[in-house]
Amino acid sequence: MGRDKITGDDHRRLGLNDLRLIRMFGKAGKDLMRKEGWAKEAVLHLFDELLRSPESFLDRGEPFCSLAGSVITSGTEPAKSGFYVISEAFPAEEVVVRREPLYYKIFGREQIDGEAIDQMDHAMRLPVTVAGALMPDAHVGYGLPIGGVLATLNDVVIPYAVGVDIACRMCMSVFPLSPDMLTKEREKLRRSLQDHTVFGIGGETDAHDDTGLFDRQEWSSTQVIRDLKDMAYRQHGTSGAGNHFVEWGILEVRKSDPSSGLRAGTYIALLSHSGSRGFGARVAEVYSGIAMERIRLPARMRHLAWLGLESESGAEYWIAMNLAGLYASDNHHKIHRKISRALGWEPEVMIENHHNFAWNEVLEDGTEVIVHRKGATPAGILDVGIIPGSMTHPGYVVRGKGEPSSLSSASHGAGRQVSRSKAVKTISRKAMENMIRQAGIELIGGHVDECPVVYKDIDQVMAFQKNLVEVLARFTPRIVRMADPEKWR
Repeated sequence: MGRDKITGDDHRRLGLNDLRLIRMFGKAGKDLMRKEGWAKEAVLHLFDELLRSPESFLDRGEPFCSLAGSVITSGTEPAKSGFYVISEAFPAEEVVVRREPLYYKIFGREQIDGEAIDQMDHAMRLPVTVAGALMPDAHVGYGLPIGGVLATLNDVVIPYAVGVDIACRMCMSVFPLSPDMLTKEREKLRRSLQDHTVFGIGGETDAHDDTGLFDRQEWSSTQVIRDLKDMAYRQHGTSGAGNHFVEWGILEVRKSDPSSGLRAGTYIALLSHSGSRGFGARVAEVYSGIAMERIRLPARMRHLAWLGLESESGAEYWIAMNLAGLYASDNHHKIHRKISRALGWEPEVMIENHHNFAWNEVLEDGTEVIVHRKGATPAGILDVGIIPGSMTHPGYVVRGKGEPSSLSSASHGAGRQVSRSKAVKTISRKAMENMIRQAGIELIGGHVDECPVVYKDIDQVMAFQKNLVEVLARFTPRIVRMADPEKWR
């Protein structure tokens, strides 16, 4: 195959036979490889997923939204085999769904848009669904809404109910230093973010240290994982685009909490938000495609297709998802370690938690289930997690209360109230910069679709879940690092 262009053989493997689409995909692929530095394999896998699920690319920016729109209007069907072939043969299963959704609790219904509730209703109609809940930060996603919590039978997993950014995660390092250091050493702290973080889709780093992560046997357990290992290594210690960030701020701990290691007082803290990078995204694309081939659901529910955990593809996805969780955690640790070493500081406490994951859990009535939390924070009685606001609003360190009606879950942030596409059309860079400056925040990078006004009021969101979590500490951002605008998409 051609090393730097999409060839005729590639078009056939993708299932493309429309001349206009062939030209569009060829040009887009060329630009991604030559201008953006993408590997050809990565481009082909992404195109394969776009053809299988064009609706999920309509809000991703160019060239993907144009390609997706053209695919939808042309009626093009994707190639049946795809770029990864799972050896087991499985006929497609036509599924009958429930007429009405199972009951589920909605927290903060008055600030959740109807489309997100409609998506959750669809999820609650699945024959494999056991229970569910919708968090107060909920907004529209693909398949399950972001902020949706779904418990299924304990032998199935829904890739799109986990999400594309598998094991997206919060991580906080707390330093036993006076907040005055944020003023005295502001330039030093700003440089630590500029010099020791890498952001953006496809971002890679040459700064590697051996944590033992890549010696794990799971990296050789499946063909999909083996093919993605090199990319995962190159991206280890980097952050994505979108709402991913690394930021310095002030942490106010209300009272000492021995189990988490937090002591009452006010400290400097480093907070990061990122996931499993290209590795998790590719895993999601491959196995969500397989699920949608195997399970035939009504059109509006197709992204809720599941994999049986006893099937080969289901077992492979479960291994890959859990490996993505380990990768995401180690990725955060590496970012924090690079910055800490550069400053010569040692954190006193580190707090972290996943969202976008699936767990084996037991409900209050003893039912064993798989709980999918897509943009939701685990909030069991022993769980300590982080719920961020926006770059100009506080976030909170919380302890879960184990509330059964929320499936021991809480929000994963403030939640969007303005879509990315609308934000880009209605918010200027100057307006965003004025807003951030007035709040006393220094922003490095960033894009208007993460402007603070696109998010709900975090304190109102927290009020809606006072029965779900106890607030242990309040974090106020001061210096925020995000992807540069040119690396945003």
